[in-house]
Amino acid sequence: MARLFGTDGVRGLANRELTADLTLGLAQAAAVVLTRGRRAEARRAAGKRPTAVIARDPRISGEFLSAALAAGLASSGIDVLDAGVIPTPAAAFLVGAIDADFGVMISASHNPAPDNGIKFFATGGTKLPDEVEDRIEEHLGIERLLPTGGDVGRIRRFADAEDRYVLHLLGTLPNRLDGIHVVLDCAHGAASGISPQVFTDAGAQVTVIGADPDGLNINDGVGSTYLDVLAAAVLEHGADVGIAHDGDADRCLAVDAAGKIVDGDQIMAILAIAMKERGHLTKDTLVATVMSNLGLRKAMAENGIRMIETRVGDRYVLEALNAEGLALGGEQSGHVIMSEYATTGDGILTGLHLVAEMARTKKSMAELASVMTVFPQILINVRGVDHHGLGANELIGAAVVLAETALGDTGRVLLRPSGTEPMIRVMVEAADQDTADYHAHVLAETVREQLAL
Repeated sequence: MARLFGTDGVRGLANRELTADLTLGLAQAAAVVLTRGRRAEARRAAGKRPTAVIARDPRISGEFLSAALAAGLASSGIDVLDAGVIPTPAAAFLVGAIDADFGVMISASHNPAPDNGIKFFATGGTKLPDEVEDRIEEHLGIERLLPTGGDVGRIRRFADAEDRYVLHLLGTLPNRLDGIHVVLDCAHGAASGISPQVFTDAGAQVTVIGADPDGLNINDGVGSTYLDVLAAAVLEHGADVGIAHDGDADRCLAVDAAGKIVDGDQIMAILAIAMKERGHLTKDTLVATVMSNLGLRKAMAENGIRMIETRVGDRYVLEALNAEGLALGGEQSGHVIMSEYATTGDGILTGLHLVAEMARTKKSMAELASVMTVFPQILINVRGVDHHGLGANELIGAAVVLAETALGDTGRVLLRPSGTEPMIRVMVEAADQDTADYHAHVLAETVREQLAL
């Protein structure tokens, strides 16, 4: 049977794969697994019930899933603080801020409205390790906590959840944003209320699009996966910069005043250099994934910044950050983790610090982004192949060596097997698009010929 938890929680089509019954069961299983140990025993000895923070994005299915989640936790003796509609990083922050035992976010991030997901946070607001998720899955329907009387949990509204998070975000800023005109695209998602408020409070002139969630329009033609809409709004309003979030606001991408996209790699380059100048970039090191552009590696080397590469996935970035106590890491997709202030990717936090650098330096976004040259990149997904046989195939290995030799230090090759389906991803970067396309297609065809099922 396939593992229930994916790379970012449990996801699926709401009311089909992700049902109220499954959500109730996950809540009951999590109550068993996440309230064991000395901490929980000490609380119970002091006459206190464990506490969990729950939150959701605005998609319509989140309403019944949140009710099922709260019921499962309260029936297991967990006091529930319901924060309502807030971003994923806000939920993670609040778990740590009130010293809750754990937290749960209901969101499918950048997926369309019919999908939804459930993501758990441990004490302190960190993502659960794979082995803890596995234990929750093992306990599904097997063991339940069934207290009675005064030992059942209470469900209360977390009344000041947004205010706590806004004050936290404002408190991280090195300077105000006065004089900067920002267009915010909130993806009709969880950032719709908070992001415009915090940018305005920080001094920016704010124009808002994609901030009218109705439960069905989240990520629908707006947000970080539809940057053309943001670019057009920046040009229309003559703004200095555009910031785009996804549905749960854990991502940030940008466009400059001319409507040109500034991706997660460029954002990390800007922040890393700024943090190094201020002495805030721990060990002068940035963490990024193997998919980050070669241009980021070159820009970091030119600025005396070490770069650590991880597997794709923000959880692996976070693991590397925690292993060395580092301050900054992220992905090309716009998941940026500033570990001094957050335990997960935070799109609003990232956007604030990006615009703060514009205000501090008096430079345009285009000028800041020019620190990194983006190398043309092509990604081809080769489907229907034996993805387990990639490492042992000598002809594919020889083809990779030939491509790498031809590219030299002006390009890069990466072949990566999918972890979930018979597919291999072929990625090539080069100094020009034609060269990248040529080598990528040659390698893709070699993979297809050698490993076809």
